[in-house]
Amino acid sequence: MIIVLKSGTPEPEISRVSQEMVDLGLSPEKIVGKHKVVIGLVGDTAELDPLQLQETSPWIEYVLRVEQPFKRVSKEYRHGEASEIAVPTPNGTVVFGQHHPLVLVAGPCSVENEAMIVETAHRVKAAGAHFLRGGAYKPRTSPYAFQGHGESALELLAAARSATGLGIITEVMDAADLEKIAEVADVIQVGARNMQNFSLLKQVGAQDKPVLLKRGMAATIEDWLMAAEYILAAGNPNVILCERGIRTFDRQYTRNTLDLSAVPVLRTLTHLPIMVDPSHGTGWAAYVPATAKAAIAIGTDALMIEVHPNPAKALSDGPQSLTPDQFDRLTKELAVIGQAVERWPQAAAAAIG
Repeated sequence: MIIVLKSGTPEPEISRVSQEMVDLGLSPEKIVGKHKVVIGLVGDTAELDPLQLQETSPWIEYVLRVEQPFKRVSKEYRHGEASEIAVPTPNGTVVFGQHHPLVLVAGPCSVENEAMIVETAHRVKAAGAHFLRGGAYKPRTSPYAFQGHGESALELLAAARSATGLGIITEVMDAADLEKIAEVADVIQVGARNMQNFSLLKQVGAQDKPVLLKRGMAATIEDWLMAAEYILAAGNPNVILCERGIRTFDRQYTRNTLDLSAVPVLRTLTHLPIMVDPSHGTGWAAYVPATAKAAIAIGTDALMIEVHPNPAKALSDGPQSLTPDQFDRLTKELAVIGQAVERWPQAAAAAIG
């Protein structure tokens, strides 16, 4: 349930209404929008009459039940306003959100060595990327596959961040590693295999770094949003949803099926920013450019693209990785679509001419 207050409601009245909700056994959460203040009510509201609540203050515009099982994640919870997640990086603050320029995230699946990750960071930055992605800890289907270099890889990511100023996005697999990952990462990724690791979701929700939540391989959209609800319910409102393909019956031609329809569907359901990962979504580098362009056209807020200096020798996910030269060419093509939908960063657009 949410209480929408009229524009200009004085702060003492907001506090008074909030305290009245506490007295009813609820947990009020103040959400300050661009034009109005909304008070989200968490707790058992089944017996409350919205019309009766509305009469408790002349400053209450209306009271609305949130019908979706995901409450804080729902679009209604923010009175229809899209969330904006501002992430400080050495190169400046980058904002994820529906009304902001597209954010580009690029880099290898795994951090292999310092020369490789620093070289890749320089190349993707030059092409227009805002964040470097790279796995220090890698969940793999086979126990014999490369699992990442772990803590030493975090040091290499820190070196790449220092050398380029790019923000860092890397994955957490175990809550025991969360603190040391948070020391390096600007955004903490929860991967597809851990999307419903509810204990881990609570842990990342209890810390204050933004969280990139990838969709599980067999997750419905509601499953995914309920996973995000765990993070928000634990106290962290800064969640970015990443569509990375789902597993369907056709495994012969693509690794996964990239569900681009999820983007407009999510727009109707949630206020959270949306990212698309066409690399995992297709599994083949040849299909990444077309699906990346389509993702911009359909309304994504960010793209995550795998880039490796030598995909043929990559320790993981080489077939879906672009070379730096291919990424250079792709960003120029993406700029055409991005400018057409008014989502391309101005600096990059000016450089491309």
